[in-house]
Amino acid sequence: MVEPRRLLLIFFLSTLLIAYSNANVEEIQKDTEEGDEEVKVGGQKAQGVTYDARSLIINGKRELLFSGAIHYPRSTPDMWPDLIKKAKQGGINTIETYVFWNGHEPVEGQYNFEGEFDLVKFIKLIHEHKLYAVVRVGPFIQAEWNHGGLPYWLREVPDIIFRSDNEPFKKHMKRFVTMIVDKLKQEKLFAPQGGPIILAQIENEYNTIQRAFREKGDSYVQWAGKLALSLNANVPWIMCKQRDAPDPIINTCNGRHCGDTFYGPNKRNKPALWTENWTAQYRVFGDPPSQRSAEDLAYSVARFFSKNGSMVNYYMYYGGTNFGRTSASFTSTRYYDEGPLDEFGLQREPKWGHLKDVHRALSLCKRALFWGVPTTLKLGPDQQAIVWQQPGTSACAAFLANNNTRLAQHVNFRGQDIRLPARSISVLPDCKTVVFNTQLVTTQHNSRNFVRSEIANKNFNWEMYREVPPVGLGFKFDVPRELFHLTKDTTDYAWYTTSLLLGRRDLPMKKNVRPVLRVASLGHGIHAYVNGEYAGSAHGSKVEKSFVFQRAVSLKEGENHIALLGYLVGLPDSGAYMEKRFAGPRSITILGLNTGTLDISQNGWGHQVGIDGEKKKLFTEEGSKSVQWTKPDQGGPLTWYKGYFDAPEGDNPVAIVMTGMGKGMVWINGRSIGRYWNNYLSPLKKPTQSEYHIPRAYLKPKNLIVLLEEEEGNPKDVHIVTVNRDTICSAVSEIHPPSPRLFETKNGSLQAKVNDLKPRAELKCPGKKQIVAVEFASYGDPFGACGAYFIGNCTAPESKQVVEKCCLGKPSCQIPLDSIPFSNQNDACAHLRKTLAVQVKCA
Repeated sequence: MVEPRRLLLIFFLSTLLIAYSNANVEEIQKDTEEGDEEVKVGGQKAQGVTYDARSLIINGKRELLFSGAIHYPRSTPDMWPDLIKKAKQGGINTIETYVFWNGHEPVEGQYNFEGEFDLVKFIKLIHEHKLYAVVRVGPFIQAEWNHGGLPYWLREVPDIIFRSDNEPFKKHMKRFVTMIVDKLKQEKLFAPQGGPIILAQIENEYNTIQRAFREKGDSYVQWAGKLALSLNANVPWIMCKQRDAPDPIINTCNGRHCGDTFYGPNKRNKPALWTENWTAQYRVFGDPPSQRSAEDLAYSVARFFSKNGSMVNYYMYYGGTNFGRTSASFTSTRYYDEGPLDEFGLQREPKWGHLKDVHRALSLCKRALFWGVPTTLKLGPDQQAIVWQQPGTSACAAFLANNNTRLAQHVNFRGQDIRLPARSISVLPDCKTVVFNTQLVTTQHNSRNFVRSEIANKNFNWEMYREVPPVGLGFKFDVPRELFHLTKDTTDYAWYTTSLLLGRRDLPMKKNVRPVLRVASLGHGIHAYVNGEYAGSAHGSKVEKSFVFQRAVSLKEGENHIALLGYLVGLPDSGAYMEKRFAGPRSITILGLNTGTLDISQNGWGHQVGIDGEKKKLFTEEGSKSVQWTKPDQGGPLTWYKGYFDAPEGDNPVAIVMTGMGKGMVWINGRSIGRYWNNYLSPLKKPTQSEYHIPRAYLKPKNLIVLLEEEEGNPKDVHIVTVNRDTICSAVSEIHPPSPRLFETKNGSLQAKVNDLKPRAELKCPGKKQIVAVEFASYGDPFGACGAYFIGNCTAPESKQVVEKCCLGKPSCQIPLDSIPFSNQNDACAHLRKTLAVQVKCA
């Protein structure tokens, strides 16, 4: 019998159209495959999206959610279907995205939902692929996106304080969030309406700045929660990294190892959800490469799900490209290229395949995970087993962990001797059979290739147009104006000009002594001109925004003209009081004059927003006709370069390699593909990014390319390439477990799909390509990585012959390790557990 208070609660929630319940859930178990038992509330099948302490419950069924972050404006609409399809093939059943306020409302009251900002189209594509969606509305999103997604005009609202219990901010936030939710409801995109959206997020990692606002921060969290609930989206709302998320909003984890670092839901009736599992790390200009291994990712996922987790979202599954000026301060144009899908939408192996395997292994455990009771057993000093057993049934799943980071260990589990590699987790969906180990990769590897396009580079002739620094600008103020406020996020650039009269006695008398121009700036960078001559440049960094420019300059008797071009590399995207961040020159002095140091900060400064080439739109076909282009010289600062190229052959992704260039921006047929910065080197003495993605959707048979070079680069070595991952590899040893793809559950029991479960190397070409060459094969103790394998101390002579017989001319192949004969006469390998490493080329 249902209690009257319970009925009243259910009635109240349904009246508010809030489709999740805090009530106890009656679990009705059925013997269906992979734990798809229905959940009932009050004797009825649960509808819509609800939750309890174990998981989300979607239309009456529990789900393990494997989510991949794909941000719609970081790719082109023609790429979306393929990205979503590849994510689904990788075992992803949910797509997560932020909502980008400054993209949708760049001018107050003027909305944009076209092209790459067509949010509705993107969500509908997710639905067409039969996947769930998570929409992180924010509206502050951070995301290394310009201004954290907040439109610039918001800074100029009187008395505004971002992300605080501040009436001006709350007014605009409520208006935008309401508009987005209403738009999605009108399109029937929430799950209770038959759409794919099962979760929505309000705010974003607010705990990191909450204390800065004291009680205004605490009350803002409560207000944001009430706002979300009032919108009647009929799905649960989440707040990531928010310990005091108000009920019934779910607090979630962000980080690399939430299985060990998450303090857990703040109420017992909430599930453990992981909204950001970082697949590597975003990069800013000046950074070295960012790495995170497939093995570490898989370990973190298995750990989280073994400890009651029910959802992981990979941030990012596909990072994409920060086109135009959309990246935040100093963030590179390429975003999270190290995800399972790289910047070009190609599968990065083994990350893509190894995560697919962990998803499959966990799915085989669903019944025990959903309906079982966990027990933790100590198996050794650094070894443990987490066992999920459904009482009264045979449903059992075990996760055996070796937390020793250096040594493999053997453990005895239920009478079996099981080897656990260092820092790994083995998954046993029936508590008997190892179907997956996080450290042992059974899927293939690949290597990315940039191939120079013969067609595109055939007639690549450059022309140039050089900007002239202005003199005596109007729009005068005593001091240089602040750069964010001056540019208002309409351009990266603003000119500051002044002039000063110097007498003969002001100038140094010695020929080897020159005055020095010093500019102390709040960020991001400047280019300096004195009397029309380029004096040099300087910039800050992501860590140290402020900087000081100091250069010896040539001054003359009489009138001297100084022009400073201040530039930005994106607006800030995080932290408290973002509306009070500043950039640009704050103190300008001339040192070394006979009359002493001269402070010209208040000398009277003229201003110009943007540079002439932008105003004339030299990056467009029509705009480029407004100036006289000439043959390029040796290169110089603030120079525009124009050329044409034919569309590259084939259908592989396209990129431009910016060899020899300094800093600037690239346009293809009038569309910016983002900022480049080749001469800002990482500690490894290499550019953070050298290749820049040109979407195929931007291309025509003949294409206009325009470069704005701020410094002194020369485009003679710039070239177009196509991108592939046609070098594929496999490295499998005798101790590898069989792939979880070879197992299924039937009638609650784990069963093998094939009779032979011995280790084998598996290779599959991308697309419709075939294996055309075996570039490396060694069965013994090879070492190295895909693209750079080497023969070790011993190898079976027949290795390459066997692989060629199995693979040449085929789109895919399997090579059993026991198909390669190996002589035991080689003492170096007499007692070695052997590995087969193979590298082939597809075409």
